[in-house]
Amino acid sequence: MNGTTAYLARELSAASPAKRVAMLIDRAIGSLGEAVQAIERGDIQGRWNANQRATNIIETLWRTLDLEKGGEIAANLEKLYSFMLNRLTQVDIKNDPAPAREVAVLLEPLRRSWHELVQREAQAAAAQRPNPSDNAGPDRRMTVSA
Repeated sequence: MNGTTAYLARELSAASPAKRVAMLIDRAIGSLGEAVQAIERGDIQGRWNANQRATNIIETLWRTLDLEKGGEIAANLEKLYSFMLNRLTQVDIKNDPAPAREVAVLLEPLRRSWHELVQREAQAAAAQRPNPSDNAGPDRRMTVSA
């Protein structure tokens, strides 16, 4: 495992579930951009690798949906992920960047929503942390004994 991979693995393992989803969606969008660039360069292997990464990420998001607890939102995401996966097959079959771009556009509002949730979680966590200056008022004295 190289340094970058090790760093990402640590970051992912320490992240909240919402942060993990946000990171996965970021990576999927990035991989789709790489697939488009590879098509434009005529790099078939690069296109396949990048599209496969995006496909694997979307499959993971799809498989981890909790349809019981998620209700209508999870059901809609299941349909959306299924549509995306069907579109991504066309990237490799036709060597066409249009489906990759389309899926990236569909992922963008999800990315924004997950990042907003992560930000709200961070703000809530910060509000829960005690403020060290609260205990350091002028009437608080520390006694040190030897």
